[in-house]
Amino acid sequence: MSDLSLNSLIWIGVGSSFACSGLFYYLYREKNKEFNKLKEIPIFKPDQQLVKILKSSPHKRLLYVAVEGMVQADAEPLTSQFVPQCFGVIQKTTMQENWQYWNSLSKTWNTQTINKKETSNTVPFSLVSPGAYIGDLYVKVHKPLEASGCYLERVFRKVKHAEEGFVNVVLQGLSGKKPAKIEESEELLRVGSTLTGFGEVVLEGGQVMRLQAPQDGRKYILVPTDYRSFIERHEKSASMWMKLTAITGLTGISLLAGVMYNLFGTHGDRTKKA
Repeated sequence: MSDLSLNSLIWIGVGSSFACSGLFYYLYREKNKEFNKLKEIPIFKPDQQLVKILKSSPHKRLLYVAVEGMVQADAEPLTSQFVPQCFGVIQKTTMQENWQYWNSLSKTWNTQTINKKETSNTVPFSLVSPGAYIGDLYVKVHKPLEASGCYLERVFRKVKHAEEGFVNVVLQGLSGKKPAKIEESEELLRVGSTLTGFGEVVLEGGQVMRLQAPQDGRKYILVPTDYRSFIERHEKSASMWMKLTAITGLTGISLLAGVMYNLFGTHGDRTKKA
């Protein structure tokens, strides 16, 4: 490889390193802003302290807070269709067929999902403090399906691959399509799991608290973990982008220093020899 080609690759490496460093720093700043905003959100548990604060608040309402508790069904919980003794308050089952279609231009089989069926069930539920007894304070979760966040746990997944026989292969060659697999899955928000909700909390009737979507446009979020773990995950994410910023930045500086040495250091050595 000629010196010109090698220098071109090095300059590309320098530019790419600094470009990636700038991108990673931007992502770090955005994630750090998000992390700092999350730390400012008040965190509560379904207890008497929350009731007292709501009673002293204007309109008995907290505009945007986090509530951490354990999931408790307000009615008969949902039973898993596939896992014995597994109960939840939100249930989502999915069945989908994956087919392969022959692409005559690329001479390859392309996969496409068809006949995807989803069913969702839910029962009213609340957040309670761990160890709470029936009748203790709780926070009702209002319209949880409107909340964002991956709060469902996959409890069952089964994949059945299609069997290919001689007759099927012939038919597939004529039709240009063939079944690939059928996949079934079930997800639950399980009774007894820890859940943290971000939203508006209102007090009704003196003791009944309700978590609902904020009226000021902020996100209504449910996360399947405690508040501390959720915050630590965002902190680690910000730290990761900062480390990538430093690594790519140092790589760019090292490459640039090597280029500068080749351009000026070698020229200086030749001048001394002359």
